Amino acid sequence: LLSMIMPSIYVDVQVVLAAPVARSAAPALGKRGLPLMASAIGTGIFSGYVFVVPGLAAISITGLMGIPLGNWLMFGLVLGPLTAVLTTFVMKTMLRTKYWKPESDEEVQLDSEFAEVAAGGSGGSETLAGAGSAGDGGVGVGESADESPSKADDLPLIVLFLPILVPLLLIGFGAFAGLFGFANSVIEFFGDANIALFIGLLLAYVLCRATIGSDSTGDSMQSGFGTTGEILLITGVGGSLGAVIGASGLDAVLEDLFTANENMPTIAIILLAWFVAAVLHLAIGSVSVAAIAAAGIIAPIMGAVAVSPIAMGLTIASGALFALQVNSNFFWMFKSLLGLTTKGALKTMTMATTISSVVSLPFVMILATIIPA
Repeated sequence: LLSMIMPSIYVDVQVVLAAPVARSAAPALGKRGLPLMASAIGTGIFSGYVFVVPGLAAISITGLMGIPLGNWLMFGLVLGPLTAVLTTFVMKTMLRTKYWKPESDEEVQLDSEFAEVAAGGSGGSETLAGAGSAGDGGVGVGESADESPSKADDLPLIVLFLPILVPLLLIGFGAFAGLFGFANSVIEFFGDANIALFIGLLLAYVLCRATIGSDSTGDSMQSGFGTTGEILLITGVGGSLGAVIGASGLDAVLEDLFTANENMPTIAIILLAWFVAAVLHLAIGSVSVAAIAAAGIIAPIMGAVAVSPIAMGLTIASGALFALQVNSNFFWMFKSLLGLTTKGALKTMTMATTISSVVSLPFVMILATIIPA
């Protein structure tokens, strides 16, 4: 659950950190320990990525659909862990059968390329990769850690988590303040998502300067700014897609698709939006790009459907989870770092994300019927 509650902008960073722990802990869980740990990592990382701030998919959906980040946070912090726990339970039940075959689903040794990555090298970023390409991935801090012992080992774990915890607490407190009517200008200022995340950035910078030095911090910042530009670019493309849809009149076609029957039930609208996001993920191979594309397509017609934006956004997140598979570079990184065959990765990562997508859908449907449009 730690991977899901404390999501990274870069999912490949999380798997690089979690894979060695999973492989070492797996034997203690029995002969089905490795697939269970692999499935838990898969659902934990991507449930956090789409439902929990600051996962890129979650932030992108909220931005494109005009959903207050604090409101999303309240629902995502419930839906994300619930999805991960239920998925892990389903996978554990499946693994009690003859579903897993170690002789064909597990490899004896890690591929040398990814063993080097696990030791601290740089990896590709699923967030922007699409089908099969890899960027720098933002593992710069890990690289510098190999050069000299890090002072981070001397700090309490809670201190190291402050750059993530503080923004989440500020955003969450601001959301609850608005909900219960005791907000003021100071609370609104620090509860604003941009201000809260900027404070998190400052905390991360200070911690890095104190633990790994100014040179390594500068290198990490430079790497981060480079990949941030790519993130802004692809998020801008998603927003532009929505504008193009509106200008071309395609929004009217989509509106007719979603409202072909004026009595079309909310559940049917949710299923259709989920299907759009799921198909885009299968075609594109990137959870984040599928979520951004789906949000860009659906946002222009939100005024024509009787579903709240946050329910529709959570639906898109749920659909974008569906069946991460071989056209994602993350899939191959996951396979090699966990020591799985292609078949084994399909039985864990692909199956876990498929179950997560399906398991989260009923909860989103319930929310859609409860939350006013």
